[in-house]
Amino acid sequence: MNIVFRLAWRNLWRHPRRTWLTTGAMVFSNILLVFMISLQFGMYGLMIDNALQVFTGHVQVQASGYNEDKKMRQTVPDIIPLANSIRTTLNSETVAARGWAFALASSEDRSFGIGIYGVEPEFEAQVSNIPGLVSDGRYLETDNAAEIVVGSVLARNLHVKVGDELTLLGSGLDGSFAAAVVNIVGIFDSGVNDIDRNIAEIPLRLFQETFFMEGGGHQIVVVGDGLEAVPAIRSTVQSMLPDDSDLVVLDWDEIQPGLKQAIQADMSSSFFMYLVLVILVSFSVLNTQLMSVLERTREFGIVMALGLRPGRLGRLVLLETAMMGLIGAILGAAAGGLLTSWFTSHGLAFPGMDEMAARFNLPARMYPEVNVLTLSAGPAVVFVFTMLAAIYPALRLRWQNPVDAMRVA
Repeated sequence: MNIVFRLAWRNLWRHPRRTWLTTGAMVFSNILLVFMISLQFGMYGLMIDNALQVFTGHVQVQASGYNEDKKMRQTVPDIIPLANSIRTTLNSETVAARGWAFALASSEDRSFGIGIYGVEPEFEAQVSNIPGLVSDGRYLETDNAAEIVVGSVLARNLHVKVGDELTLLGSGLDGSFAAAVVNIVGIFDSGVNDIDRNIAEIPLRLFQETFFMEGGGHQIVVVGDGLEAVPAIRSTVQSMLPDDSDLVVLDWDEIQPGLKQAIQADMSSSFFMYLVLVILVSFSVLNTQLMSVLERTREFGIVMALGLRPGRLGRLVLLETAMMGLIGAILGAAAGGLLTSWFTSHGLAFPGMDEMAARFNLPARMYPEVNVLTLSAGPAVVFVFTMLAAIYPALRLRWQNPVDAMRVA
C-alpha cells in the first residue's frame, strides 16, 4: 500500500502548476464557503434574537390553547408568584410575567383599538428590547403607577406626546367594564409599524386591577443564554408546574413557527448558490484528472499489458484526487477559519449599517458564528464532489484496451 501512496503522490506533482491551480480553486471555494456559511449562521442568530427579544423570548408559560386563541379567560393564575418561583429555580433575572388585553385608547382628539400589555417594569428589560427603544420620555418604573408607554405611530395617530393622558376602555376578565386613565411617560420606536401602531405597555399590577385579573396573567416569558439552552429551560420549567395544571410550556419555535420557516427558505436559496460554486470546482477537478489520465494513456497501456488490473489503476486515480481534495480541504478550512475568526472578534460592518442597527436596537456589526459545522460543512461537500468528479476519469481505464493504449504516441 505504501508504494501506491508514493505513486499517487508522485503522479500528483508531475505538473505542479496544474495541480496547484486546481488545488487553489478548491482552497478559494472552501475559504468562501466557510466564511459565507459562518456569516449566514451568525445572521440567523441575530435574526432570531431580534425577533425573540421583542415579545416572544425563548420559552413561555401559557394556558393551554392561549397561543392559538389569545382569549382573555385563558389565564395563568397567580402569575407573579409563579414567575418569582421560576426566577429562583433558574437563578436568573431573565423571567417576566405579562398580561394582554384589547382596549380602546382615547385621547382628546381620537380613539384607536390597541393591544395592551401588562408588564413587570423591573424585569421586562431583561426579556424584551422595547424598554431600550424608548425614544422620548422614559420607560415604566413603578409596579402599579397609572403610566403607559406607546409606540411612535400610535402616538402620532392619537395626536399625543409625553405627559398627555389616555383613557383605556375594555372588558375585564369577568366580563365587566374595564376603564383606566393613564399618563404617557414614554414613546418607543421599534422600526416595525405594526408594533409601533398597535402596542402599548402598562405596569402588570395596574393591568390586573383594571381588567379584574384576580392575580392572573397570560404569559411568563423566559430568556436563556442561547438557543442551545432552550431544551433544558423548558424541561426545568415544565417540572415546576403541577400535574393537574392547565398550563403548557412552549418554546420559541412553537410560538413563532414562521421564523424557522423563513430561515429554512433562506438557507435553501443560499445553498443553491453554494452548490453552483461547488459544481464549478468539480468540473475543474474533472478537467485536471481527465487530462492526467489521457496524457498517461501509453503508460497505463504498458502496465496493463504487464498484468496490472484496470481497477487498481482506477483506484490510483481516485487516490490522487483524494490527496488533492484533502490538501484543498485542509488549507481552505484553515484559512477560512482564520479569516472568519478575525471577523468574529472584530465584526463586519457595511456603510450605513450603524444607523439601521441603532433604529432596530441591534449591534452595529455582524459577527460570523464559527463552530465545527461551519468549518467543516463546505470543505466536506467540496471533497465529496471532487471525488465524484474523479469517477469518470477512473472508469475510462476500465474501457481502455492495452494494445490500443500502447499505440498512442
